[in-house]
Amino acid sequence: MKIDQFNFAGKKAIVRVDFNVPLDENGNVTDDTRIRGALPTLKKILADGGSVIMMSHMGKPKGKVNPKLSLKQIVKNVSEHLGVDVKFAPDCAHADAEVAALKPGEALLLENLRFYPEEEGKPVGIDKADPKYDEAKKAMKASQKEFAKKLASYADCYVMDAFGTAHRKHASTAVIDEFFDKGHKMLGYLMEKEVKAVDNVLSNIKRPFTAIMGGSKVSTKIGIIENLLSKVDNLILCGGMTYTFAKAQGGKIGKSICEDDKLDVALDVIKKAKENGVNLVLGTDCIAADDFSNNANTKVCPSNDIPEGWEGMDAGPETRAAFANAIKGAKTILWNGPAGVFEFDNFIGGSKAIADAIAEATANGAFSLIGGGDSVACINKFGMADKVSYISTGGGALLEAIEGKVLPGVAAINE
Repeated sequence: MKIDQFNFAGKKAIVRVDFNVPLDENGNVTDDTRIRGALPTLKKILADGGSVIMMSHMGKPKGKVNPKLSLKQIVKNVSEHLGVDVKFAPDCAHADAEVAALKPGEALLLENLRFYPEEEGKPVGIDKADPKYDEAKKAMKASQKEFAKKLASYADCYVMDAFGTAHRKHASTAVIDEFFDKGHKMLGYLMEKEVKAVDNVLSNIKRPFTAIMGGSKVSTKIGIIENLLSKVDNLILCGGMTYTFAKAQGGKIGKSICEDDKLDVALDVIKKAKENGVNLVLGTDCIAADDFSNNANTKVCPSNDIPEGWEGMDAGPETRAAFANAIKGAKTILWNGPAGVFEFDNFIGGSKAIADAIAEATANGAFSLIGGGDSVACINKFGMADKVSYISTGGGALLEAIEGKVLPGVAAINE
């Protein structure tokens, strides 16, 4: 069922949104991109004369109640964006009274789904090596199904609009659908756009294709890096990963972040890039600091010759120029992960150089897809959201989709 074809009048719709938004120390939303992304779907339901029940996770409470991760903190923000006074259910598994009181045109937000271990469906307090693990896993899967059944009982129809969690087989993303027939479950507008954007990158590649992978760890990106090596013309690896690659090639990296157990993986990536004829762009210089703070002393030095006690915090001027050169001529661009510690204003130069080059390429006809929380935060921080083709709300989901994996949250709707 397509959301455009469905009339929500008089119906209660439970919508899986991704409201896992960053908060400051006072619980204020610092980037509302994901909330704004869900609005077209939510407003369609309300405009039809339906009522909406929003469910989401926030952070990683690991099955336990954590007030710092309560969705109650974002009720005011969601209300302002949605234009209605959003009600709140303090327990997502016991919200019958709040749901029953919901009238057409009204909205309800359920408390953090992950306060219940059943949402993720992983056994708690037992190691995988334990002989009883399989038994515990089977029991948890049964509990997960019951949890999903409870959530489904609140509504007449289900809308999946959380691309950021579409790669997880959770109760609210890929189990709840079992309790709705094909005519009463659908993708939301945001999900439809996300799936189309990924398809644009994979099925409609215009070359040259440049991918930029940033972030601190090689380990979290290795699957996508290996997959991209068979697809891209240029692959930029930046951020904290720079120093794992530098050390792998015999460089000195001071106290920079490094995964010592991934040095062989880094060398293998370099080898595969050569074999595939991919132009692998790594940092040659960096902005090093003597402390992990915005006000630290800094100096430019080679990425493979950082003094003891200093750490690489951002891409240097030579590296920024190399990044820009690999981006500006591209016709398809994918960016996931910053080039430095962009949270500190004194170390945003590398990420800004990438953003500027992407904006220029986009203006010249390239299709640019930005994904992952930090990359999105970068683009928003620079006020450049309107200078790129598409901003994805998904990090891991986007990467898995580009790896060619089937996303459970999408497959569940199509079953």
